[in-house]
Amino acid sequence: MPPLLVVVAFFGYPLALVVRQSLTAEDGGAGFAVWLEVLGSAEFLRAAWRTVAIALGTTAGCVLLGTFLALVIAFVPFPGARALSRLADTMLAFPSFLIALSLTFLYGSAGIFPGAGFLYSPWGVLLAEITFYTPFVLRPALAAFGQIPAAQLNVAASLGAGPWRVLRQVVLPGALPGLASGACLTMLLAMNEFGIVLFIGAKDVTTLPVLVYTKGIVTFDYPAACVVAVVNVVFSLLLYRAHRWALSKGDRRAAVDAG
Repeated sequence: MPPLLVVVAFFGYPLALVVRQSLTAEDGGAGFAVWLEVLGSAEFLRAAWRTVAIALGTTAGCVLLGTFLALVIAFVPFPGARALSRLADTMLAFPSFLIALSLTFLYGSAGIFPGAGFLYSPWGVLLAEITFYTPFVLRPALAAFGQIPAAQLNVAASLGAGPWRVLRQVVLPGALPGLASGACLTMLLAMNEFGIVLFIGAKDVTTLPVLVYTKGIVTFDYPAACVVAVVNVVFSLLLYRAHRWALSKGDRRAAVDAG
């Protein structure tokens, strides 16, 4: 009962206030007028599309880069592999705006490469988020590769399978739940990213979190801000559910392999 009361007090009650505010019209009456106005506006549709596009692009880039780095660290022995793995763990503790600040020093208007104006475009936001969120795929991928029994790899190699076939038919299928979990977590975090987008200040890049800030802080349109916030929360809960499903699949597969 006490943990339930804490959750209700610190999460459920504020969320209920946000939902109630989103259903409050300008005249003080309750209804879905604000929802219809916000969801039908071009501003919201552009922000939703931009949010989904950046989240999908970030997830794809992080999965490709994180899986490649995890394969190298797990299966290609080289000096410094453990240090590289520890470096990835350290990056998980960095604030997101630090990556944006570093890229600004490199590619900003007063940076080392000032001619690279892509930083203030959606591509700059995508580069910053891939740089920041790749460890969130790298770490689950390393854990998934570590759970693959060495006997499976040895048997596949003894049967004449080459390295690429072993990778395609043994390693990647066995690590699929871990990769899916890392991809869902990355998409969840990228969809809610606020600091990188705001700090870079990319032109015409307005995501749902930025739109909540604009509606609530800049224009003081709290009902509209609450509508966007509720939509963002729903997206986040769906992605979190997918993340938990991927984790449960990985736990069941690990239990079967151990048995």
